[in-house]
Amino acid sequence: MVNAIQISNLEKSYKNSFKALSDIEFSVKNGEIFALLGPNGAGKTTLINAICGIIKIDNGTIDVLGANNIRDYRLARSYIGLVPQELTTDAFETVWNTVSFSRGLFGKKSNPDYIKNILMQLSLWDKKDSQIRMLSGGMKRRVMIAKALSHEPKILFLDEPSAGVDVELRKSMWNQVKKLKESGVTIILTTHYIEEAEEMADRVGVMNKGKLILIEDKKKLMKKLGKKELIITLSKSLKKIPDELTKFNLNLVENRKLIFTFDPQKTNNEVSYLLESLRKKLITFNDINIKESSLEEIFVGLVGKNEF
Repeated sequence: MVNAIQISNLEKSYKNSFKALSDIEFSVKNGEIFALLGPNGAGKTTLINAICGIIKIDNGTIDVLGANNIRDYRLARSYIGLVPQELTTDAFETVWNTVSFSRGLFGKKSNPDYIKNILMQLSLWDKKDSQIRMLSGGMKRRVMIAKALSHEPKILFLDEPSAGVDVELRKSMWNQVKKLKESGVTIILTTHYIEEAEEMADRVGVMNKGKLILIEDKKKLMKKLGKKELIITLSKSLKKIPDELTKFNLNLVENRKLIFTFDPQKTNNEVSYLLESLRKKLITFNDINIKESSLEEIFVGLVGKNEF
C-alpha cells in the first residue's frame, strides 16, 4: 500500500543561508496520527508548508498518496487539508458560507449534507449562521478544521491545533481528531503540548534545528527511552544515604523519601537488590510507588542531547 506521505532527501534554505530543513527523510502511514515535536524554530511549520506545496524546496521529493507534490501538484494538493497556526478567515462571513466556499475552491460540487455533517461533528451546527467574528477562539479553530475538511481530503495537517485554546476545548478537539482518524483520515500534527502528542499520536517525530532527530512508535519510544523511578517513603527520617547503598542510583528527598531511578529494560533485578539491601540495613518503609517518564521528559532529553 502506498504511504500517505513519502519524503526523501528534503532540503530547504533561505537567501540568508539559513538552512530550515536538512536531509529530511520519512514516511507517514495511511490512517495514523503522526505527531511532529520540536522547539520553536525547529522547522516543523516549514516542513508542513513544503509538503503542502506552499514553499519551494531546494532538493528532494515529496509524494502524497503516490502523487508528486510538484509534478502532480493539483492531485497531491487535493488529498490535503491544512489547518494553519493563524486564524485566517473572513471575519464577516458566516460559518456555513466560509466552509462551503472552501469546498468550491477545490472544484468540488456543492454537497450541503456533507457540510452539515462536518459542522455537526465539530459541534458547529448551532453556529452555522454566525459570523466568524462572533465566535470564540476555540470555535474559530474548529471552523478552520471544518474548512480544511470541506473538500474531503484524505490527509489532514494540524499546525499547532490547540494554540490559544483552553484546556476543556483542547480535550474536546482531541476527541474530534480521534474520530477523524476512525473515519480513515490520516493526521499529521505539530504541537508544543507534549501531552497532546502523548494522548493522540501513534508515532512521534522529533525535530531540532531543521533536522529530524528520530521517528519512533510512541509506545516503543517511551518504553525504549523512558526511565522509571521507585519512590520509597521511609518509616523514619534518614540523614544520609548509607555508603553501602551508594552503588544504587539513589536520591534522598527531605530525609523521608528515597528516589531510585532505573532502566526497566535491564533485567538485573536492581529493584530486588535494593529492597534486600534496605532490609539488611534495617531501613524500613511505609510505601512504594513507581513513576514512569512522560513523553515530555523524553523529548527534553532528546533535544538536549542533539545540539547541532
